[in-house]
Amino acid sequence: MKKFLLMLLLLAVILPLYAQKPKYVFLMIGDGMAVPQRMIADEFSRKINRGQLAMNTLPFHATTRTVSASSLVTDSAAAATAIACGEKTANGVVGYSKDFSRKLESVAVVAHKNGKKVGIITSVTINHATPAGFYAHRKHRSQYYSIGLDLIASGFEYFGGGGVARCDDRESPDFQGNIYDLAAKAGYKVVRNKADFVKLAPGVGKVLASGSPSSLPAGIDQDKSVPTLAEFTAKGIELLDNPNGFFMMVEGGRIDEFGHANCSAENLNEVLAFDQAIKVVLDFAAKHPDETLVIITGDHETGGMTMGFAGSGRGINIERLANQKISGIKFHAMIKEEKKKNPEFSFDDACKLLTEYYGFKFNGDKKDPMSINSKELALLKKGFEKGTLADSARIVMNTKAGVGWTTGKHTALPVLTTSTGVKAELFTGFIDNTDISKKIKSVL
Repeated sequence: MKKFLLMLLLLAVILPLYAQKPKYVFLMIGDGMAVPQRMIADEFSRKINRGQLAMNTLPFHATTRTVSASSLVTDSAAAATAIACGEKTANGVVGYSKDFSRKLESVAVVAHKNGKKVGIITSVTINHATPAGFYAHRKHRSQYYSIGLDLIASGFEYFGGGGVARCDDRESPDFQGNIYDLAAKAGYKVVRNKADFVKLAPGVGKVLASGSPSSLPAGIDQDKSVPTLAEFTAKGIELLDNPNGFFMMVEGGRIDEFGHANCSAENLNEVLAFDQAIKVVLDFAAKHPDETLVIITGDHETGGMTMGFAGSGRGINIERLANQKISGIKFHAMIKEEKKKNPEFSFDDACKLLTEYYGFKFNGDKKDPMSINSKELALLKKGFEKGTLADSARIVMNTKAGVGWTTGKHTALPVLTTSTGVKAELFTGFIDNTDISKKIKSVL
């Protein structure tokens, strides 16, 4: 009898734990972020006294395969579909099976059907491939306007981050009017500036909040007039919280962009900006430890990023990237504007800006690690003459920091998935990106 009672007691303790399901589910995706980006950004963060990345402190880990149905090297559309819907599809396809015979159901839709509110957040355009994988069904990711229509049709409660690409594409065969206007007619509170964004409060209803017509400003540029990815995430939590809980997907989308361009400082600053959003989520999870599941992953690797390369020897000095204070995109625009204003604008004038924004030293102690040698000087001069000075500065900065790149495209490197909270132990070992969706669906 005692053994029977003891068994009943154990079952009373174990069964609730087994049946426990998360009330809040966060899926954080770094676009173009695999092990190299996470680890190099981690080292960079430590070197500039910001400490270890929050994403790298989670207790559960899984190496994650990213291959698509059509290629060993996936694109963001196929990867997003796999992560969101749990099935492989061909590169370029969003929310469809590879033969287009079936529309696939995402974890966000499953969460919605189960009474949870849904938020989709990104630092790039809200109808870009990764966010689209959670609400759209299109044969190609380039159908931005049509994907915008799918966004509205989803009925998800919160969209935040970048703007709607091709929002007024009158050449689209599906054209019905401006996406923002259509969203407003469908009951969305449309917000397109920071002042109105800050005023958003619980009870406002469905929200489409854009911080920019396109992507959010680069993290390295620190434009305080636009909400950050972390602020969009915090606002989403505030607006979505309810007795049934919510599902939220947050994408650090510009990591990929700067991986394609092999821009080390910009890339790592995007990882750090993404990590700030992760810190917001982990702070929330700490207040709801028995109700929250947090999963952090990447869709693929971009750029073949490495710490060290042939010729750099052991001279890896990642902290030197902190000398760069501006994105190459913004610096290029600055130089172009200076030349326009002053036809006599010279290379010497440009060097002053390179010193201010990249930390390059053209005079003084040659032992200074940021001192420009003759080879680097020739490269910068050539860039100035060709109108590609920002690109030349990028190459010099990469060399000084010891960061290498093997390509301007995606690679097939596996990504790292980390997790914490309710059922986080499911996300361990060697998994496929489709398993992420399957495992989340199993606990919803």
